[in-house]
Amino acid sequence: MSGRHRSRPTLEEVAARAGVGRGTVSRVINGSPRVSEQARAAVHRAVEELGYVPNLAARALAGNRTDAIALVIPEAESRLFAEPYFLDLIRGVSAELGEADKQLLLTLVRTERERQRFEQYLAARRVDGVLLASVHADDPLPDRVRELGLPVVLGGRRGAGESAAFVDSDNQGAGRAAVAHLAARGRRRIATITGPLDMYVARARLDGYREGIAAAGLAPDELLVATGDFTEEGGRRAMRELIDRAPGLDAVFAASDVMAAGARGVLREAGRRIPDDVALVGVDDSAVARLMDPPLTSVRQPIEEMGRTMARMLLDEIAEPAGAATAADATEAVDRERYVLPTELVVRESS
Repeated sequence: MSGRHRSRPTLEEVAARAGVGRGTVSRVINGSPRVSEQARAAVHRAVEELGYVPNLAARALAGNRTDAIALVIPEAESRLFAEPYFLDLIRGVSAELGEADKQLLLTLVRTERERQRFEQYLAARRVDGVLLASVHADDPLPDRVRELGLPVVLGGRRGAGESAAFVDSDNQGAGRAAVAHLAARGRRRIATITGPLDMYVARARLDGYREGIAAAGLAPDELLVATGDFTEEGGRRAMRELIDRAPGLDAVFAASDVMAAGARGVLREAGRRIPDDVALVGVDDSAVARLMDPPLTSVRQPIEEMGRTMARMLLDEIAEPAGAATAADATEAVDRERYVLPTELVVRESS
């Protein structure tokens, strides 16, 4: 070649050589799984043929990127470290972001003052996007994040008509499966301990419980419904209420393994044998379920995979904001707004 240096190939040139859109090339380079194998192979061929090398520093500067993602959990430290759900979710998010060379910023927002301070942090553009777990019905943060021009993905949702992107599990299916299992074992006085009813996850599991009661031909009885708060102590309080109200109950569906552990303690104190006198089922299939005595039947939700999926959805939105896709990307389009993962009943000795 002459003394002039050959210019670096651009992302657009790679897209043209591969016959795909710019967004698809960006997703492949960022390690997103949301690309067909055919497109991925075409992009890798084009990258090799052109000798394209991503300039990560320049890309971050050009896009005003920080390569940092905030995971916000609006709960107290005591609940964060006591519940396997949050630890599994963080593990999934961290693994996915690590593979994409992104920094994870874990933030607890427990008060209005902390929320306002976090919004100021976001307004300064110190992160590229936000993941939000354990959402309550009246939480304004998802909308505020979007008003600030940042992408957000929720773990769970605030209601059936959630407007923000979210990843959830089949919570109604979890309630139905638990009750169907207990009814099939001959249980007829099936109680439930719900989560806090300002959370969609708790309302959905309660709806599933009621659907399961109806499907089993059992009479609905509100005396068999007690409200908890997803904590062990909340499970204990609710179980005491249930025994007082309905001493003849023969099964309990607790909306989390941690609450089931609290309920087990109260049942034992009351002289009720598990599962002989009262069968017990939880949700999460966490380490709590496997270590309980007797081991707890639980509806498994893939928590770590939920974390990974949340992170992938957010990275896709950062790489190619909604509405920015080209016609060439249309065949690669996926629904980035809502994703519901299946649940599965895991039967153990408690039922």
